[in-house]
Amino acid sequence: MENICPIGQRFASEISALLTPPSPLQVQEYFDQLLSTRKCRDIKVNPNGDFGKGVYAESDFTEGQLVLKDQMLVGAQHSSNKIDCLVCGFCFRFIGSIELQIGRKLYLQELGVPKGCCGSDSSDGEDDSCIENGDSSMACGSSTTKDKVSLPKGLVESLMNGELVLPYSDKFSLPPAVPCPGGCGEAYYCSKLCAEADWETSHSLLCTGERSEAISREALLEFVQHANETNDIFLLAAKAISFTILRYRKLKATYLEKQGKTPNASSPTDLSLLFEAWKPISMGHKRRWWDCVALPVDVESSDEAPFRMQIRSLAFTSLQLLKAAIFDMECEPLFSLDIYGHLIGMFELNNLDLVVASPVEDYFLHIDELPYPQKKEAEDITQPLLDALGDDYAVCCQGTAFYPLQSCMNHSCCPNAKAFKREEDRDGQATIIALKPMCKGEEVTISYVDEELPFEERQALLEDYGFKCRCPKCMEEEP
Repeated sequence: MENICPIGQRFASEISALLTPPSPLQVQEYFDQLLSTRKCRDIKVNPNGDFGKGVYAESDFTEGQLVLKDQMLVGAQHSSNKIDCLVCGFCFRFIGSIELQIGRKLYLQELGVPKGCCGSDSSDGEDDSCIENGDSSMACGSSTTKDKVSLPKGLVESLMNGELVLPYSDKFSLPPAVPCPGGCGEAYYCSKLCAEADWETSHSLLCTGERSEAISREALLEFVQHANETNDIFLLAAKAISFTILRYRKLKATYLEKQGKTPNASSPTDLSLLFEAWKPISMGHKRRWWDCVALPVDVESSDEAPFRMQIRSLAFTSLQLLKAAIFDMECEPLFSLDIYGHLIGMFELNNLDLVVASPVEDYFLHIDELPYPQKKEAEDITQPLLDALGDDYAVCCQGTAFYPLQSCMNHSCCPNAKAFKREEDRDGQATIIALKPMCKGEEVTISYVDEELPFEERQALLEDYGFKCRCPKCMEEEP
């Protein structure tokens, strides 16, 4: 198969340089700076000879203590999950109002839009990421077939336009829904600040509205449709490439301003600026997607080679569409299939599930716990809505994201920390909690797989990550 674009020999060295892992010193300097901006004084990222890098405790931790809240570098809500949850496109907090959340879901049900709890039609058939999930209230409600419950005419519209205010909903106030500044009508935010941040970091290139900076909105729509129909990990890759392009443009503008040159002036340091723009992405461990993606259970080992070629072809098609939508000549190396494959592979190996609990569940639980007669009065209004919503009234926001600090945590089948959303964690940040006491200097570890699985199954799953686990539990259980 031909590459996505014949970039020629002159770009081969640039692609190789972009994919070269940073040195231990570069890793140390980058994460020290990142930790200083996050005000994380209790952990440190150190180069690790065996695993590349690792996270270490800088102070003692007790069981249940917060180890880290990590802001994502790039993240995306699963496409089908947008049907159930209206959230900020940048921080992933629920927005609008309880009435809007309920009314919008009922409206889409009336239109016959298929319900989806989470996830895309992933072509690999596996979910290799750690699950960021707290107590049972964080779990998605399951979509079940249910007889349609009829509601009074105009009720859904009244909920959506704010005419109908539900009892006690003021106790669950949400930020107002701020529309995308590009006018796409698809992305909404919890504040103007989040809208501007998303626009400046990636959305200006990926917006399908009139103010979009994409070179072809039609091609962009085709790219999005292809991702939604195949694997929405492509949307995450597009965000990472857009993030790098926009960061490069900002770095170049600053450089030219300091040099007193016009914005269109060429600069001999453009390549170094591209490497600087790519630096946050360069810190993640990478392998080609079609090499590291797990073999689905329904694919025989004899069919592995054709399967991996099919995955490569899927990425090839996706990249062609993305290139037609947002190509930038100065950032041409980013649009090579090799870069694209390694970028998606980085997400495959390092992603964490993005989970944010729904306030709609909290609202109905509050109604259920009211004393009589307040409960009876409220349920006369809310019970028909709950019946119409069905079992999936409590669907949480779900997506996938890359977190720079969390991704540095190494695996153990007897980990001392885990991703766990607490009651107060209502946005898309990764929350890491200590599972047991930790001493200063101890490495913070999480499990990439279900640590309760038998030894052989754990080892088989971990092969996809490219290492053999030698943690104390595996050493003890190994035949």
